[in-house]
Amino acid sequence: MNTNLPAYRPIQALPDNLISQIAAGEVVERPSAVVKEVLENALDAGATNITIRLEEGGVKRIAICDNGRGIPPEQLPLAVARHATSKISSLTELENVATLGFRGEALASIASVSLLTLTTRTADAPHAWQIEAGKISPASGAIGTTVDVQDLYYNTPARRKFLKSEQTEFGHCAEVVRRIALARPDVSFSLTHNGKAVDHWNVSAIDKRSAQILGDAFSSARLPLDESAGPLRVHGFVGLPTASRGRADAQFFYVNGRFVRDKLLTHAVRAAYQDVLHGDRYPSYVLALDLDPALVDVNVHPSKIEVRFRDSRAVHQFVFHAVSRALAQTSATAFGTVPAPATAASATAVLSGKTPWIAGEQTTFASQFATPSPYAGNNGSGFGGNQNYNHFGSKNEHGVAQSLQSYGAFFKSDNTNNSFDAPSAPSAPASTLPEDDHPLGFALAQLHGVYVLAQNSKGLVLVDMHAAHERILYEQLKNALDENAMPVQPMLIPVTFYADAVEVGTVEEHQETLKTLGFDMSAISPTTLAVRAVPALLKNADAQSLARDVLREVREFGGSRVLIDRRNELLGTLACHTAVRANRSLTVPEMNALLRQMEHTERADQCNHGRPTWVQLGMNDLDKMFLRGQ
Repeated sequence: MNTNLPAYRPIQALPDNLISQIAAGEVVERPSAVVKEVLENALDAGATNITIRLEEGGVKRIAICDNGRGIPPEQLPLAVARHATSKISSLTELENVATLGFRGEALASIASVSLLTLTTRTADAPHAWQIEAGKISPASGAIGTTVDVQDLYYNTPARRKFLKSEQTEFGHCAEVVRRIALARPDVSFSLTHNGKAVDHWNVSAIDKRSAQILGDAFSSARLPLDESAGPLRVHGFVGLPTASRGRADAQFFYVNGRFVRDKLLTHAVRAAYQDVLHGDRYPSYVLALDLDPALVDVNVHPSKIEVRFRDSRAVHQFVFHAVSRALAQTSATAFGTVPAPATAASATAVLSGKTPWIAGEQTTFASQFATPSPYAGNNGSGFGGNQNYNHFGSKNEHGVAQSLQSYGAFFKSDNTNNSFDAPSAPSAPASTLPEDDHPLGFALAQLHGVYVLAQNSKGLVLVDMHAAHERILYEQLKNALDENAMPVQPMLIPVTFYADAVEVGTVEEHQETLKTLGFDMSAISPTTLAVRAVPALLKNADAQSLARDVLREVREFGGSRVLIDRRNELLGTLACHTAVRANRSLTVPEMNALLRQMEHTERADQCNHGRPTWVQLGMNDLDKMFLRGQ
């Protein structure tokens, strides 16, 4: 029996001071919460220049000065009163909140647990006014408002004991400033700590502000995004997988200018990255969702960091598809139109010798190699007709094509194994081709059977041929499965192999799933399976190992789930089986065919595991490496 029950007390009204301190526990969780609330008030007041000064992580002092419209002196007592605000006045306005602050608790809660001094001046006032401990007096000051918070939690020592170290608390404050500065590039921010300047951001465009805050790694590997649908608009930047991080600390999402951590939005973005980012890596992004305030409830959390949408499913799908379309671009084609996805019909056309991307029928690799080389410029000017960067740095009337012929044995392809069936590049001098026709340029050579070296108008392109081909096959398999039109390649002679009872049972139980994936498998004995057909896109893969991998996935996750939840992982495994292998020699036409397919494949910048498939070295980069012009 519990004998420590408190003594009976009658119900009574709490004193106002205690009520304010209880409310402060919700609003003023730590110094960073003070910074957030005061900065939001400054932005609502129309400030374009804000200075934040912190001492001892914000515990000793937080002073925030803005050049907003200020507060008339007669309204100063209400500014620090509970539930007093200029932002809303009715339930209708509460349901259509268009400002960052509206609860009317921030300054009152802060004043209840600190020494608060509020100095403000409006444009038509001859001087500033100040309120401190409830007393109003004239003061000096520029137009705007200065909120000076000293000795946070001085009167609630128990709460102060739960604060972390000075550096930790400052880190939280700095993070709040970064979030708000990202959302408002039209406002300049200055941050100092213990008298030392930490950050300063002038008014700039969002691309420059995001580069300043998130760093070069993000700014050099991001894609712009701006899409609208009805009352919804999402805009900002999404980072490529090369800008991913080990923690989710570079993810910024704003709803009507308010930073939020919303599970629905986070899931939508994460789902859009599933094709290009696997494992425990986290994408980087800066995204803003604008919509009618009546369609979102921002009053579901005391710190307003969570929101609730009226039609959450529509918002999720809109954000998911917008981010997916942005990631479907490639760096090679981002400056032009987004490539159309490779469909099942186009995959079948490739296999039948007709390419959907380049006019005319696919010719044999031998006839392609006999046509004039795309590298030989007019008048024998060397690499692509550029006389400044020709073969061995001088005019060579034979051109690179002759050099490649002399190394024919090196480029000779073993067509008996893993032949690369793909459309070829058109035979035309590089100098006559429009720059945006072939952004990945034309192949020059193969390095150690792993990398393809190509030349485009910007300089040198390096391609990881296995990773690039894997992405191409993956996208073709995915689109074929989406259209329920997986092309099938019957086996002239069925491939048989030993199978255990579980594998035989899996084949018998999941026949429909296997047929959907393009496989025709059956048991011909209690211990033997026969593969009679495989997906046509994977016809060059080892049928036995391919079948075993598919059966393992289907057995582990079930037929329906493997086609929904595990589809991308399964297709990635299948694509890896037949992608052109490292140490496999490709002919020049085959290398060009790979480049052309990359240019017409969505998400071709990354392999299925999020690693880059190609990199660009510009002429300036190469000149710096060799100290040219220095």
